[in-house]
Amino acid sequence: MPTEFISLTFPNDSNELYPKVGAPADPAFLTRYARTLDDYGFKYTLLPYDAGGFDPWTQGAYIAAVTRNLKIIIALRPNTVYPTVAAKALATLDQLSNGRAVVHFIAGGSDAEQAREGDFLTKDQRYARLEEYIKILKRAWASTEPFDWDGTYYQFKNYSNRVRPVHGAVPISVGGSSAEAYRIGGSLADIFGLWGEPLKDTKEQIDKIYAAAEQAGRTDRPRIWVTFRPIVAETEELAWAKAHRTLDALNGNRPVLEKTGRNFAPADKAPENVGSQRLLEIAKRGDVQDRALWYPTVTAANARGATTALVGSPQTLADAILDYVDLGAELISIRGYDNYNDVVDYGRYILPLVYKGIAEREAKAKANAANGESAV
Repeated sequence: MPTEFISLTFPNDSNELYPKVGAPADPAFLTRYARTLDDYGFKYTLLPYDAGGFDPWTQGAYIAAVTRNLKIIIALRPNTVYPTVAAKALATLDQLSNGRAVVHFIAGGSDAEQAREGDFLTKDQRYARLEEYIKILKRAWASTEPFDWDGTYYQFKNYSNRVRPVHGAVPISVGGSSAEAYRIGGSLADIFGLWGEPLKDTKEQIDKIYAAAEQAGRTDRPRIWVTFRPIVAETEELAWAKAHRTLDALNGNRPVLEKTGRNFAPADKAPENVGSQRLLEIAKRGDVQDRALWYPTVTAANARGATTALVGSPQTLADAILDYVDLGAELISIRGYDNYNDVVDYGRYILPLVYKGIAEREAKAKANAANGESAV
């Protein structure tokens, strides 16, 4: 499948550079942002989940109504919606959007965050529940007859789903960096999401995901999704100056950002989830890794969420993204720190260069194949 781009949508213009505590949803901003993604060729947008934040389902339905092609990724924690309810809600959104619904599962990386909504399972239990949840969704979409379920976390009798996704099932995405995440995502997911790590580390993760898929007896593999926070400017010098201004703003805004929940965790508390722990360990190797991967933004946010930056000119960033495409990443998530303006810059200057690079690779592969055939 072709390489596609993902963004992330928030319901107002509050961001990490200019945070606004308690800002309400802004329909005009949300419409403009979503349509800009659509116009510049982004294929997906993620609606994030936070215990005290805006509801992703409502935002997703709104975005679907004001866009033409953008696929809506609903972030879902299993403790928040019963699986039979989610099955028909996702299928309904899929029908109303003409097949544009996707679901991204979050097992839950923080005990404290899960407890805010009454979820007191252990991490291992949360992953086991996630596996059961996904199996129920798949059964609900595939079954033409009523069925019972007597599992560890869910039990029901004679459930009959009459709402079918447009293409038979809604694509399922799983993210994480633990052995259980690899196993569940590798065996059950259509998409597997990773945070931005150096190429060597990312390759190791992809290999584990593919191995889990093979062990589960799959003949296909999950599509790989990798997330970055690009900082782009016309030249390398200007990009690095912008990066350091961004870092200064993040550090200066920390007290406000911790209140908004925007990818900032208290600096004095070690993260519980493996993905954040990995990012902090990688950050100890050096500020800049590979072509343009920059880690001070990770340490500034204590590695809460997707925080790895890419810094450079448009060509440098396109080349860096193409390194991950060559590695097997088919879905590239990019979002910045000044959300709307960064999307415009990405759409104008980065996406075209990435697609050009992909076209050149495809042309070269065809030429090599043709030469090989003629030489036989």
